[in-house]
Amino acid sequence: MPLIDVHGVRLEVRRLQPGAGALAPAGERVRQWVGQRAPLVFLHEGLGSVAMWQTRSGYWPQLVCDATGRDGVVYSRQGYGQSDPVPDVRGEPREVDGRRQGRLLPDYLHREAWQVLPALLQALGIENPALIGHSDGGSIALLHAARHPVAACVVMAPHVMVEDVSIRSIEAARTAFQTTDLRERLARYHADVDGAFWQWNDAWLNPAFRAFDIRAECRAIRAPVLAIQGVDDAYGSMAQIDEIEHQIAAKSSSAGHCLLLKLEQCGHSPQRDQETLTVAHIARFLAEWP
Repeated sequence: MPLIDVHGVRLEVRRLQPGAGALAPAGERVRQWVGQRAPLVFLHEGLGSVAMWQTRSGYWPQLVCDATGRDGVVYSRQGYGQSDPVPDVRGEPREVDGRRQGRLLPDYLHREAWQVLPALLQALGIENPALIGHSDGGSIALLHAARHPVAACVVMAPHVMVEDVSIRSIEAARTAFQTTDLRERLARYHADVDGAFWQWNDAWLNPAFRAFDIRAECRAIRAPVLAIQGVDDAYGSMAQIDEIEHQIAAKSSSAGHCLLLKLEQCGHSPQRDQETLTVAHIARFLAEWP
């Protein structure tokens, strides 16, 4: 799998084309759509990677590309999957030759959205993508869309503010990583499993991260937004996506559009808990917006 250099850091990237999955449209239609519709860029969760998008039905980003007839790009952020690790991930935060080392600071999602992702898109020759983000990746998608042009923004279980329920679940994840087989299960997806886990866990449990709040940034989003949340999400309440809709609705009538989807029998991962339904809603949403 290719590694692409972004600001001196090699990131794992997988490129997708429609037509490889069971949900793919007919071949002629695929050839007509590819290059004419905004490509999909998938942004993974706080413990995710390129490989962790796999679901019971197959590789979920491929299913979405097949259902929408669009090209796709999936990448692992630094420290995840096969991307370069974060040096001294539990050490004191510092910059060396313009690159961060040590523990992630509370602005790590902003930096990913406003510095890393634009550079990666430029390296890939992608303009105005349709972003599909899960959890931390959803927050990154919203932050990026607030400052950069995108065709659409689909966010699943995003975080726009910090809730007590989120902190409790992240504390429980820390205990599970230390006392159960969670570490071994995650090691299948990350070259540096300890780095992947602790950069996320330490950042969220940093008391300074309690101030994380991107509701104001959501007001600047001009692209159409589909916000999806599971009713049984252990990492956030419905207030997360309700606030996205509220902030976008607070803008002038010429601004963007927000659609909410609240899924029953669904936890923090709609793409796993309600994968077929989630793909169908995303395909319908993107079909309505060029």
